[in-house]
Amino acid sequence: MQADYTEYHFSPGFEAGGFLFIAGQIGLDENGDPPEDATEQARIAFTALGEVLGEAGLDFTDIVSLTSHHVGGVDRILEWFPKVKDEFIVEPFPAWTALGVTGLAIPGLVVEISAIAQR
Repeated sequence: MQADYTEYHFSPGFEAGGFLFIAGQIGLDENGDPPEDATEQARIAFTALGEVLGEAGLDFTDIVSLTSHHVGGVDRILEWFPKVKDEFIVEPFPAWTALGVTGLAIPGLVVEISAIAQR
């Protein structure tokens, strides 16, 4: 993620006041392309979220707030997103906000996930 820091001038994670603020993570495959399957994009994004947590010596149980941004109808995400989320997030469950958006930074992306973790 060093390239994002250098090129776009943002931190994947930033610690302040005992919290780690994690920038939105997206689901690009090994070729840098978004998979067509939304669940696969979400899994890749959660994996990237875990990498940022790990760099800070934290894990998914330290997340206190989770925000997911969804393209193409936030009303349909309950059919699939909670199942993927539950592969990574366990009790005690963090606060979760799901937002519908018209688009994300890279064409083809349908989900972006950000979080706040407590040290």
